[in-house]
Parts: sequence; structure tokens; C-alpha cells
Amino acid sequence: MTDLSIRPRRSNPFNSKLAPANSSYAAYQDEELIHPLAPHLAPSSLTEQVHESFRQLVLDPKFSCVGAKSAIARGSYRLGQYGTLASVEATAGLAYDLYEFVQDQAGFEGEFSTLFATFTDPVPGTEKEFESLLWAQLQRLHELDRAHHRWDPAVSSDPDDPEFSFSFAERGFFVVGLHPKSSRLTRRFAWPTLVFNLHEQFERLRESGHYKRMQSVIRERELALQGSINANLSNFGEQSEARQYSGRRVEAGWRCPFSVGRKIS
Repeated sequence: MTDLSIRPRRSNPFNSKLAPANSSYAAYQDEELIHPLAPHLAPSSLTEQVHESFRQLVLDPKFSCVGAKSAIARGSYRLGQYGTLASVEATAGLAYDLYEFVQDQAGFEGEFSTLFATFTDPVPGTEKEFESLLWAQLQRLHELDRAHHRWDPAVSSDPDDPEFSFSFAERGFFVVGLHPKSSRLTRRFAWPTLVFNLHEQFERLRESGHYKRMQSVIRERELALQGSINANLSNFGEQSEARQYSGRRVEAGWRCPFSVGRKIS
């Protein structure tokens, strides 16, 4: 196995004054949680607890997302533990870590990799409250990102477009929100969490003809667990995936509270 602490890396453009203090990029290697960018630092007790809780959630036989199961089982994932969701400080750390996650793609095994970013607070009281926080966090990430990168040309930047995906470091992401008040059981987690999945993973599955089978398995498991599937689920290109990010069953006329700016020259 490649030593994560010595893999060559490009300079991180999100290395602001706030980034080092709020970065929490962790990897699971040889059954141990480590900080590959700072191997001399041990993960905090809270990070260890969140990590173990997330593994238990995803590896539970009833959990529906087989892609997440594959990433967790192979160790093809990263964890970031931050403070307040959508805060300036958390955004600085998350931007830094998400860029490192993009760099790590070549070293992951299997078809799936994911970064899950968890936050200590606030604990949302409702699904709408979490939805607002999720989009506020993505908006802050975008404002940092557009100083360095254009939107991924493989996906739309219009959140109302059926081919929309969130973009960071010129890579499209499908974002999955989890929180304690989610009405969807597989989206229910003690800490507010954003899971970042590269859009290109799903495109490769479509090209290989495996995507529909994976989607069918997920929906079968959702039905078995909860008796229904998420009403917002749709195929890429049918309706905007932005409707799915928070996990809330959004209204027919729902408009995404997110706007895209031009790359800053």
C-alpha cells in the first residue's frame, strides 16, 4: 500500500491563514485513522468517534447506498471534521481538504471514493433548516473556488438545469446531506454531514452499463428499510440533482438557493 504521507502533491490554492487551523483531512489506513498531510498529529477523540459512527452507519446491512459501502469497505474515502456548518472557518478547512481529496483520486481502489465532511454544530431542528445550511455551505465553497477554477464543463452550473452538479476544483460533485432530523433513515446521522461524490464516477458506471443495476439495488433497499423511496430521486438529465442534496422532499416549485459567479480573473 502506498504511504499516504509521502505521495507527491500539487500546491493547494486554498492555503489561507484560516485553512491550517481548520483542516481535518483524515484517512483510514491499516485499520488506523491518520492525518496523511500531518502524520505526526493524532486525530481527536471526536474525530475518532464520528469516524467509527459513520462506518457503522454505512456498513450496516440495511444501509441502501452500495457505492458508499464499497468506498468504506476499501478505505477509498476521506473524513473531515469541522466546526460550525457554513461558517468562514469551516469553509476554509473544507476547501483545503476537498482539494486534497481531488488530488488523491489516482490512489483510490475500486469504482467509488467519497469525502464526508461532518460538523459539530449547529444541530438543525428541521429538514428545512438543514437544507438552508447545506446550500449556504456550498455557496461559500463556490465563492472561494471561483477565484481559482472554472465550473466543471462536463456539468451545468445552473441549479435548475437537469444536468447540474456542484463543482469544485473543476470537478463535478453529487452532494449528499445527512443530519439527525432527516425523514430518510439512511440520511439520518448524529452530526450534520455533507458527503462529496465525484460526478465522473456515475458517468463511468453509465458507460459500463452498471449504473441502472446499482440504482435498482439502492431503491430495493430503500423500499425494504423505509417502505418508500425518496420522492426526489431521478436520473441525471431528467431533473436537477440539486433537489436531492438535502434529502428533504422538496415542493414542485422549489428553487435552489444557490447562484454561480464567473471565475475571478
